[in-house]
Amino acid sequence: MSTQTPGAAAPETARIHNIGYRHYDGARLGRAYARRSLFAQSVRGAYGLGRSAKSKVLPMILFAVMCVPAAIMVAVAIATKANKLPLEYTNYAIVTQGVIGIFLAAQAPQSVSRDLRFKSIPLYFSRPIERIDYVVAKFGAMASALFVLTAVPLLILYVGALLGKMDFATQTKGVAQGLVSVALLALLYGGLGLVMAALTPRRGFGVAAVIATLIISFGAVSTVQAIAWETGSTGVVKWLGLFSPATLIDGVQTAFLGASSNFPGRAGPDAGVGVVYLLVVLALIAGSYGVLMRRYRKVGL
Repeated sequence: MSTQTPGAAAPETARIHNIGYRHYDGARLGRAYARRSLFAQSVRGAYGLGRSAKSKVLPMILFAVMCVPAAIMVAVAIATKANKLPLEYTNYAIVTQGVIGIFLAAQAPQSVSRDLRFKSIPLYFSRPIERIDYVVAKFGAMASALFVLTAVPLLILYVGALLGKMDFATQTKGVAQGLVSVALLALLYGGLGLVMAALTPRRGFGVAAVIATLIISFGAVSTVQAIAWETGSTGVVKWLGLFSPATLIDGVQTAFLGASSNFPGRAGPDAGVGVVYLLVVLALIAGSYGVLMRRYRKVGL
C-alpha cells in the first residue's frame, strides 16, 4: 500500500523518456509501388532469389533441366550441319511439360500458401494495397516466372539456329509462334496453380493438388486418347483434349500456330474446333482470376 500523500512529488524512479519518435515526412509511394514490389518479390521468390541457399536448389535445377536439352539440340544441329532443328519451338514446352508441372507444384504453394498459413494477408491489406493488387501481383508473378522458364530454352534454340545458319525467316516465325504458345501456357498454368495452392494453407496439399491438376490429368487424357484412337473412335480424340491443361495448349497451337499435334495419329483440332479450345483456355484463365479474387475476399478480413 502506497504511503505517498496527495500532491506529493513523484518518486525519483518515475521517468518520462523521449524515445525520439518523429512523423514520416518522406514520399508516400502508394498502391502502384506496393503492387510492383510484391510482384518483383514474388518473381524472385519463385527462383529462390533473396531466400536461403536451400530454396534456390530446386528451381535452379529445374531451370537447368529446361535449358540443357535445348543447348544439346543446338550443338548437335550445328555439328551435323542440319537445316532445321530436331524439335519445333511450339513442341518444346509440351515435351517438357512434366518439368514445368513440377516447378509450378513447388513454387505456387510457396507464393501463396505461406501467407495463408501464417495469416499475413491482413498485414498486406493494412497498407495502401487492396485485394485486387495482391491477386494481380501474385498472378502476374507466377505467370512471369513460368514464362521465363519456358521462353529461355526457345531463345537458346533460336540463337543456336541462327549460329547454324538456318533460314532466318523460318526460325524467326517459329520462335515467335513458340513464344505466343508459352505465354498462353504460363497464364493458364499460373492461374490454375495459384488456385490450387490458395485453397489450403498446407503446402503439401497444394503441391498434391497442382500435380493432380496438371501432370495426372495429362497422363489420363493421353491414355484415353490413345485407347480411342486404337479402337477406331478417332473423331473423339480431339474433343478429349479439352480435359487437360497441356492438351488444351497443344490444341490451340495446332489450330492457330502451325504446330504439329502431339495427339495420337497427329489428330489435332482444326481451326473450327480450335476456337473451342481457345475459348476454354481463356475461360480458365479468367475463371482462375475470379476464384482468386473470391478467395481473398474472405481470407483478407
